[in-house]
Amino acid sequence: MTIQSQTLQATEASLIADFFRQSNGQWRSERRYYTLPDGETKEMVSHISVRFLEQGCPELIHLAQLHHLEVETAMTCGAEVTWVSEDSVSQRKKSQGLTLFGALGNVLYRDRGFATLKPVTAQFTFANPQTLCLRTEYNDSVFEEELKLVGSLYRTRQTIISRAGEQQMIGQYLEKRLA
Repeated sequence: MTIQSQTLQATEASLIADFFRQSNGQWRSERRYYTLPDGETKEMVSHISVRFLEQGCPELIHLAQLHHLEVETAMTCGAEVTWVSEDSVSQRKKSQGLTLFGALGNVLYRDRGFATLKPVTAQFTFANPQTLCLRTEYNDSVFEEELKLVGSLYRTRQTIISRAGEQQMIGQYLEKRLA
């Protein structure tokens, strides 16, 4: 490994750890999904809890085992995200769950994907220290996501879901810190 790639990995590890630490807490997420090409919209509200995970914690060791990583403590940090979502119009509960994220290099390991319960990975980059960009691919679908910290009280997210090279859905989110 070159000194340049070692420096890049150290920078990525620092950026993702800072991003997860700054995201730690309780959030209210208001989101709108646009189904393409017809433009049908669906509005949802979620209550999200983000908990920062330190290297070597049991959750990251479990995640490493799911991904068959040789060194179970290799992930530098992670986050546990729980959510409860409801339809904005009917207030009916739509989903709830928990997802684990763990970082190693520029790969974000997850215990499940957006549309699968199987473990998946995403490539991540930072447009700047407050903007995390993810690209996840599985089952002929691509999920491109941008999460941006806006000060200490807000986050925005945008997700574009494509299948077979055509955009299927756009999700836009505004998240406000509750605690």
